[in-house]
Amino acid sequence: MKLHARRFSCHIRPMNFLARCAVLLACAVTMPSFAVQSGIVAQTATAPHDMVVTEQHLASDVGLRILEEGGNAIDAAVAIGYAEAVVYPCCGNLGGGGFMLIHPARGPDFFLDFRETAPLAATVRMYLDSSGNQIPGSSRTGWRAAGVPGTVMGLETARERFGRLSRAQLIAPAIALARDGFILTRHDADLINGVSGLGSLPLFRRPDGSSLTAGDRLTQPDLARTLQSIATDGPAAFYQGAIPSKIQSAAQSNNGLLTAEDFARYRAVWRAPITCRYRGYDITSAAPPSSGGVAVCEALNILSGYDLKSLGYHSASSIQLIAEAERHAFLDRNNALGDPDFITNPTAHLTDPAYAAAIRAAITPGRATPSSSLPPGSPPHEKYETTQYSVIDRDGNAVSVTYTLNGRFGAEVTAPGTGVLMNDEMDDFTTDLGQPNMFSLLQGVRNEIAPGKRPLSSMSPTIITRDGKLVMVLGSPGGSRIISVVLQTIINVIDYGMPIDQAVSAPRIHEQYLPDVLYLEPNALAPATVGNLRSMGYEIKGVPPFGAAESIERINDHWLGVNDPRAGSGEAEGD
Repeated sequence: MKLHARRFSCHIRPMNFLARCAVLLACAVTMPSFAVQSGIVAQTATAPHDMVVTEQHLASDVGLRILEEGGNAIDAAVAIGYAEAVVYPCCGNLGGGGFMLIHPARGPDFFLDFRETAPLAATVRMYLDSSGNQIPGSSRTGWRAAGVPGTVMGLETARERFGRLSRAQLIAPAIALARDGFILTRHDADLINGVSGLGSLPLFRRPDGSSLTAGDRLTQPDLARTLQSIATDGPAAFYQGAIPSKIQSAAQSNNGLLTAEDFARYRAVWRAPITCRYRGYDITSAAPPSSGGVAVCEALNILSGYDLKSLGYHSASSIQLIAEAERHAFLDRNNALGDPDFITNPTAHLTDPAYAAAIRAAITPGRATPSSSLPPGSPPHEKYETTQYSVIDRDGNAVSVTYTLNGRFGAEVTAPGTGVLMNDEMDDFTTDLGQPNMFSLLQGVRNEIAPGKRPLSSMSPTIITRDGKLVMVLGSPGGSRIISVVLQTIINVIDYGMPIDQAVSAPRIHEQYLPDVLYLEPNALAPATVGNLRSMGYEIKGVPPFGAAESIERINDHWLGVNDPRAGSGEAEGD
């Protein structure tokens, strides 16, 4: 179908964005008028009715096609989820899990948890040797790193409750893309070839064993058959019968724990979302087992007591306050939260404005607070690959989805005959107290491994309204840095008055309590500002660009969709 109604204000796919920015890590320059000086800007689309933004342009095509065929935003989100399993295999895949935030045109918001779970045979010490030392890489690569996938159950649970179109209609585009293949862009090929263990999988090699390159057609016949089974028989095809049996066989042959019983027991769960207010805006975001909504709201509550605009965009004073708000939010995120089916989360306390006021009283202007001075319980107290997409339809329904394999291409294993890449989500548990996970997060006992438990996440699909009207839909990949991406995008729009494309393109900072480091993207701060922050006591390090805030904002009578320039193959499309 020709998508004739797309309207782009610009259309730039920065294939070499990371490479170009890496050389700038030692530099720190200001961003006049909020424009990224490197010349890399967000690709945008404007439209009056429907808007789809994803990290893979073919998935955006699928989402908009579903909307044009009469589907609603939930239908489009489901179809995108299946399509990304084919065209964006690094991050969105049937073997992972995540969260969906749904804003119906009428009625309350809904939050769907389809996070992975630990196998029934999982134990607290499963990644430690006989001496109690962590076995390197054991929670990140291979079958032992995989949790029970939730993506298929999540997509089908959402479709059954809110969708208009049939399962077959929504999965058909993904089946065609897997069966017939799609032409790899340079970004697609670089993504595949940049993974250490992926070259061992024939799925991602040419027939002669050589590497795929831009212009090659990638077909995935096993995945096409798996998708067809789901289209025909529903989630039962994935959670019962041949597919889980194949996965069990592959896992047990390779020191893994997954069994067919683990799959048969899996359920997606509807939960109450986290909500808060910030300067007259209503924020709705992810609830535990995601820490995202709690951390974002806690940080916003802290910052609500300061006039960030008058302090100046990315001034030393404003950056200090953002960094300290993130420090305290991550302290609580790492030590107070976990799977609500296993612990009681103090979400009301952590999102209470009075608690934020107590934290503000502990922040000393002009001085960094050493994280070592804030042990867990002191007063007042997810490889970085995920995928985010946002959808709005002409009826006013909106969906924000963040789902993942955790590390890039997950555990880098697939069961023969399935085409399904498995997650390495077990690394998001506290696998060894006192030792960091792949995102350098040191987490507490509340997030320790237990059979059937869901690991803590930083995914933060978020929807913002004002006076009952939809204003923004956003979220991001990026492991622990997701929280910083979402938080700072909100601040850029609400406090600094940036349109969403500039808010998304703006360079980011990140502070996560431990390690006690303030991380800066290229172009984030002026050299003088860096010097001022160091004099306050901050250790500062440059990092490559992170996150991909695939976002939508209401501008007068139309939607502005924004593909983050950090997402090289993404696209915003509207009708």
